[in-house]
Parts: sequence; C-alpha cells; structure tokens
Amino acid sequence: MAKARGLISGLEAEVSLVVDVMWPAKKLVKALDDFRRKFPTVALRLQVETLGAVTHAVLGGGAVFGISGPLELASDLLVRGPAGSVKLVPVAAPTHPLALTQAPVSAASAREHIQLVLTDRSTLTQGRDFGVLSVRTWRLADLGAKHALLVAGMGWGNMPKPMVNEDLKRGRLVELNIEMPGEPVYPFHTVYRNDAPPGPAASWLMERLASA
Repeated sequence: MAKARGLISGLEAEVSLVVDVMWPAKKLVKALDDFRRKFPTVALRLQVETLGAVTHAVLGGGAVFGISGPLELASDLLVRGPAGSVKLVPVAAPTHPLALTQAPVSAASAREHIQLVLTDRSTLTQGRDFGVLSVRTWRLADLGAKHALLVAGMGWGNMPKPMVNEDLKRGRLVELNIEMPGEPVYPFHTVYRNDAPPGPAASWLMERLASA
C-alpha cells in the first residue's frame, strides 16, 4: 500500500544511480542510509564504475544520474553540476625504491618506475590519461586490484586519501614526496540526461551526495 501511495504521488518505484569508484565509501554509505530512511518504499539500484563508464551508463539509460570523475564531455544531452572532490596521494609500499629515499622525488625519477593507473573499458576515455607521469604503466580497471598491487610493491600510483588512510597509519603504504605542481585532486560532478531528469527521490539523493 505504501508503495502504491508513493507511485500515485509521483515518487519513483526505483532509483538507479552510478557512482565513480573514487567516491569515498563512508560518504556513500551515509547518504544511502539517509535515503533509505527518507524513502523506505523506493528501491535502489547502484552501480560503481570507473571514469568514462559512469557517463556511459547515464547516456545509455542504465542510470538516471551519476556521480562522475573528471571527464569533460561536450553533449547537449547532459546536465552537469559540481559535487566536490577528493585529495589524491601518490603512494607505494615501504620497500619500493621511491619510498626508500628521504629527499623529494623528481617527476623525472618517478617516470622511470612502473605507475599503476586506473582505466576503464569505456570508449569515452580512449586516448586520455589522468594523472599519469610514468612512461611505464600497468593499467587496471579495478581499484581494489590497484590497491593490492600497490601494497605488494608492484609499482606506485595515486590513490584517494580516504581509501589509504589506514594503510598509511599501519605502514603498509607510504606517501611519496613527488615534486608536482599543486596538490592533486580528483573532482566529481553530478550528471544526468536533460531529456530524462531525475524524479523526486533521485533528485534528493543526487543533491545529498553532491553536498556530502
């Protein structure tokens, strides 16, 4: 009965969203918990994707809205808005050569070591790189696999700081002092199709995530 009343009032039966894998898990969990309490009759379908795959899911109708990373895509179909950012930190295992020096590491030195780079299967990011310094790269579409290889000392790479805070505290990873211009950040954006805007529940969740 509650679900039927929701449909009569214009509330969606289900909200589908896609979130960039870099989005901090604690923020996502808190927002979804708030959503569950405010809209107990609305089902939720969540995808977690990488880079261009977020926008691809929205464009293809697989999600009513997304929280995407730094993908600039000129399309009259898309409406985008700011949704904060996360700090990126270059890290490696304590046994990695770049972690053994106390002096700042030049970008030229970092380029000589394997950099673990997050990629995706979407054609939207074909030929584009984000935060890549090294000429030697291993490309992975799974952030968990990247994290595991970093801890194993297989290379160095940029990671969202909230995701590696515990590793840094416990000494499983160390933050590298690489000389780079400015502080690396990973910006987020809300994105949805202008011909299929989010309904009331989805709009609430999108604004809740964007302000988290």
